[in-house]
Amino acid sequence: MALWLNSAKTGVRNTPICESAIVGAGLGLSINGYKAVVEMQFADFVSVGFNQIVNNLAKTHYRWGEKADVVVRMPTGAGTGAGPFHSQSNEAWFTKTPGLKIVYPAFPVDAKSLLLAAIADPNPVIYFEHKYLYRSLIGTVPDGYYTTQIGKAITIRTGSQFAIITYGLGVHWALEHLNNHPEQAATLIDLRTLQPWDQETVKEAVKATGRVLILHEDTLTNGFGAEISAWIGEHLFHYLDAPVIRCASLDTAIPMNKVLEDDFLAKARLAATVDKLLKY
Repeated sequence: MALWLNSAKTGVRNTPICESAIVGAGLGLSINGYKAVVEMQFADFVSVGFNQIVNNLAKTHYRWGEKADVVVRMPTGAGTGAGPFHSQSNEAWFTKTPGLKIVYPAFPVDAKSLLLAAIADPNPVIYFEHKYLYRSLIGTVPDGYYTTQIGKAITIRTGSQFAIITYGLGVHWALEHLNNHPEQAATLIDLRTLQPWDQETVKEAVKATGRVLILHEDTLTNGFGAEISAWIGEHLFHYLDAPVIRCASLDTAIPMNKVLEDDFLAKARLAATVDKLLKY
């Protein structure tokens, strides 16, 4: 589905299931003066339109000064028993590509404000929206137009023992864990945006706690958490009382079986990972 907007016209168009054509049409609409919002039915399927995003959307303005005013909506994530082709968290495919902004809300209030911010932004924005949260989360959303600054994290709670840095469904895993362990005093950071990400808020959390756990749903190896861990190690090593520890999903394809899927996900190892960090 492609949605295009400008001051004079709004239109919604159903399209064939051809992700490369959908993203290419969005770029063409942008070049012709529209704001384009395109949707991948599942984030996994974006691989078919990958070249359009990482080479055309990301580089068009740099290469010849043309607009690439496109938002790509990415229904993402596991937890629904949908198997390996409909459940991936593939944000790390895009976070290393210059020219793209990446947002990943965890709450309804941010889902609205970050989508409006993405539409208002003249750059190409990849907007991840978690499918499990569609079905499980309810929250109050203000009426009217409001935006959240792209690139600004939020501190959900503060504590002195350790910091959890996460985003998306990981925020809710962390909240559940901390609510079940009131003896653990943690600072919880919801990044909300992965590119650019809020280094200043992360820095303050590291300075305040000295222990950091990075939590994400994506697989461990080369997940986005590796970039945050490397940055903390390079710039904030002198504040650390323990190694930065990552908690992520297993380095396998996502099982179809729900019991196996639950074991695959990072949530299954969160409590043990926190204990490891606190005992260091």
